[in-house]
Amino acid sequence: MSAFSCFTPLASALPSTVPFVGPEAIERQRGLVVSARIGANENGFGPAASVFAAMREEAGNIWKYNDPENFALREALAAHLGISAANIAIGSGIDELLGQIVRLVIEPGAPVVTSLGAYPTFNFHVAGFGGRLVTVPYANDREDLDGLLDAVKRENAPLVYFANPDNPMGSWWDADSIVAFARALPETTLMVLDEAYSETGPAGSLPSISSLIELPNVVRTRTFSKAYGLAGSRTGYAISTAGTAQAFDKIRNHFGMNRLATAAALAALKDQAYLVEVVGKIHAARERIGGIARANGLVPLPSATNFVAIDTGRDGAYARSIVDGLIEHGVFIRMPGVAPLNRCIRISVGPEADMALLEQALPQVLKQIGR
Repeated sequence: MSAFSCFTPLASALPSTVPFVGPEAIERQRGLVVSARIGANENGFGPAASVFAAMREEAGNIWKYNDPENFALREALAAHLGISAANIAIGSGIDELLGQIVRLVIEPGAPVVTSLGAYPTFNFHVAGFGGRLVTVPYANDREDLDGLLDAVKRENAPLVYFANPDNPMGSWWDADSIVAFARALPETTLMVLDEAYSETGPAGSLPSISSLIELPNVVRTRTFSKAYGLAGSRTGYAISTAGTAQAFDKIRNHFGMNRLATAAALAALKDQAYLVEVVGKIHAARERIGGIARANGLVPLPSATNFVAIDTGRDGAYARSIVDGLIEHGVFIRMPGVAPLNRCIRISVGPEADMALLEQALPQVLKQIGR
């Protein structure tokens, strides 16, 4: 298979990588149907009815580009958070924002600190811009704040990534620890504080906006993909000082936002009553997943997200056999990618029909592979 011969040396040296294999690809490859889609950290309860209504109302305007300044959404988020719209940058999901952050900060060969086994899309962007990953192992299934800080100082790293609550383990740190970590960083190190699961964590896990908003070297990323149930719309935002937030304007795709997605985000943000309702459903589903795990001799780990990491008590090969076995029953789940985290499987929340299918299939798979 031939390819263009004059890609940059960096691009030529990179492998062709798909960070995540989606359920659609699994269906195509295996010729089966995914009946319980509980592996991609989506919110199976979906968005509010008001969101669907807003999208239908806006559909007739789809011939128009979205406002390149994202004015309405930035203003709405600013009012919701109690900050200025100048403190907010909009992107098509956190994934795009992560790529823009790496592009803004990292030159080829520059060290970038993250946790070993943390969100792989960030690593994908670092590799794509020629950065050098420096990884710190998890400690007790949480990201190691002291280890990350030591690595930043040792490497003189211009960028560090930290997620709270965490993906893939669902663990979290308290707000005071996060703020102390951010304030201990060198001023020359930009911290990406990934808060994709900010709405589903326990009280005290989310730093206040005011506690970090004056730090130009902290960028907090959030999304409408999780609690708001809009993963397919690809809408995320970054929070920082006005100067840092406005730097995104230098490199972003100014017509990159989808007009219907923007309408959906505005409606979702307005319907906070539904958000409270759906977060309650997420908490209940986490308990349901935990009960299913315990009934089958597995150990659910505490979770602050819309998924539960479950310790299988064995190794990565055993966890993989559970993942592969469940997909044969139409149940799509995932697992962390590196040891020792890959002793776990990871199950996202979903409606009762999905939970019932998991409950039915899991003991069959465990019996088949041998406990």
